[in-house]
Amino acid sequence: MRRALVLGGGGVTGVAWELGLLAGLVERGVRVTEADLVVGTSAGSVVGALVCSELPVQRFYEEQLAPPSSEVAARLGFATLARLVWAGGRTRDAARSRARIGAMALAARTPSEASRRAVIEARLPEREWPRRRLLVTAVDASSGEFVVFDRDSEVSLVDAVGASCAVPGVWPPVTIGARRFVDGGMRSTVNADLAAGAERVLVLAPTSAAIGPMPRLSAQVDGLRAAGSRVSVLTPDAAARTAIGRNVLDPARRAGAARAGRAQAAAVLDEVAALWA
Repeated sequence: MRRALVLGGGGVTGVAWELGLLAGLVERGVRVTEADLVVGTSAGSVVGALVCSELPVQRFYEEQLAPPSSEVAARLGFATLARLVWAGGRTRDAARSRARIGAMALAARTPSEASRRAVIEARLPEREWPRRRLLVTAVDASSGEFVVFDRDSEVSLVDAVGASCAVPGVWPPVTIGARRFVDGGMRSTVNADLAAGAERVLVLAPTSAAIGPMPRLSAQVDGLRAAGSRVSVLTPDAAARTAIGRNVLDPARRAGAARAGRAQAAAVLDEVAALWA
């Protein structure tokens, strides 16, 4: 496997920033959307599904500039963050930490699963798994097990992406069979280690925050490099951070985040071109 594109979580503004950055790179001749493997976590699962649809990424960038009619505003406020940290940070056992976060998510009052599924469906122009290898991450809310969905998992793409985007305490856990799943970012906001074996790895990380025993992005990148991969990690620059603001779940900020991502592409062009060529 030559090239992997890893897309991390970061809310609706993370989706927008990633699409803007990808569009800006493609416009400048660096076809990062043609990766052999795409790994998507939370917001990155949405972008991954779009990238693998074979439709032009510029189309998806332009959609971020339109009024977000199908999105529902929400807030990952201090109280929710505090509950996440309290639930996940009380043990050094990663699976137990995730199970405690899952229990918090299962007990939370949230919108219905059906209403949330409609939002996810509206984000995806293609509802079938792509031919290209796409990995979508999630966490079993009861056991804390980290799960990676792909086209062989016998799970619909909409449900896989919905599970990966199920922010605990904000959106409902997603029911798949007899199990319920929450955000793949509860294991790692990026899950870059799933790109192991790729010669070249490009990581887009709107956030690299970690709770309790979560594996840190820096450690994942070190592991990839130790195994022989060339890795570049891109995070929002100062202008993008300003555009994103404090609430990554605010759809009103997605146009600004998308434009900031596209503008940032010029600054990282040489680095990415050298990696990807």
